[in-house]
Amino acid sequence: MILKIAGYFRIAKPIHQEDSCPSEPQQAAFLLLTSHLKRTSTSSIPTLNVSPRVKCQSSKDLLSLSDVSPKDKTWDKHRANADRVAGYYASAGENYFNRYAQRVSSCSEWLEFRLVPELSEGLLKLKLSDAQFCRVRHCPVCQWRRSLMWKAKAYKILPKVVADYPKYRWLFITLTVRNCKIEELRTTLDWLNKAFKRLTELKVWPAKGWVKSVEVTKGRDEISAHPHLHILAMVPPSYFSHGYLSQAKWVALWQQCLRSDYQPVTYIKAIAKHHDPKVLIPEILKYQVKEPDLIADREWLLELTRQVHNTRAVAIGGVLRRYMRELEEEHQDLIGNEQETDEIDEGSLSFRWRRKLKKYKIEE
Repeated sequence: MILKIAGYFRIAKPIHQEDSCPSEPQQAAFLLLTSHLKRTSTSSIPTLNVSPRVKCQSSKDLLSLSDVSPKDKTWDKHRANADRVAGYYASAGENYFNRYAQRVSSCSEWLEFRLVPELSEGLLKLKLSDAQFCRVRHCPVCQWRRSLMWKAKAYKILPKVVADYPKYRWLFITLTVRNCKIEELRTTLDWLNKAFKRLTELKVWPAKGWVKSVEVTKGRDEISAHPHLHILAMVPPSYFSHGYLSQAKWVALWQQCLRSDYQPVTYIKAIAKHHDPKVLIPEILKYQVKEPDLIADREWLLELTRQVHNTRAVAIGGVLRRYMRELEEEHQDLIGNEQETDEIDEGSLSFRWRRKLKKYKIEE
């Protein structure tokens, strides 16, 4: 029998005549490894000791990406939402959006994964090796992949920063403004970013380096937009002994820089001493717009697309620029196919998006 564990394949015991029929995912795994695996070498192919006496029904319909690797089921969700976004763009009746519709509709229709063994546990894992992405800003697939790549790079870079600045501490800061009409989002974002620039130019600004991301959520009224900033800030150890800013002081400073007539909501959290700042990366480098907000309303999405065109989602400042400037690049790698030097390629599997089934199915 072949047991599938957390999206991997493990070679286990032979199936005897008295054994029960394998489950559908196990049949899928068996067909996958015996009929559809395109190997580049035969030197390390595991022996599959399966009794031919077992007669079990099987179907190619079982061979979906989510059957083969349950942890990759999220591909189906994002790709189905991409079809909804493409439909919204296509129905807008404008050439500007028609181009987006065509690009999003054809995004990641075909995926190729390398099978990479984890020799310590006798497992094979799927690792994306090839795909064509549309890179439209609000494509759910590309937004998801972009966030993953941002996080992967930050996880890799931050330990270097911590090693170079071992005594520095980290703050997680959220700066907000009141909701605005979706038609006024660009103006509000410009106002937000200028206010943040003024904040960083104040003498009391404590950070020596920072990562800033812009998030836009849908207002509770389902019409307005709520733009806000998330900042991961690196401050010197002296910040907590002298130069410390209380919550009330942060609110006052942000109101001053916004030049607003109200006290804006401001959230500050210090990461405990010696704790890893990587714990905040998922919050800082997440989606600019939550996926449910993208697909909830066509008109809101269309206006959002107009408003944020050519605006920047992530910005790096201070000493962190020399470490993390690549996070600001627009044309980033969305595959992440850097191969480790000791990785052994056990072959590849390809899947194609089946729109009617809303699933990725294995390619012959």
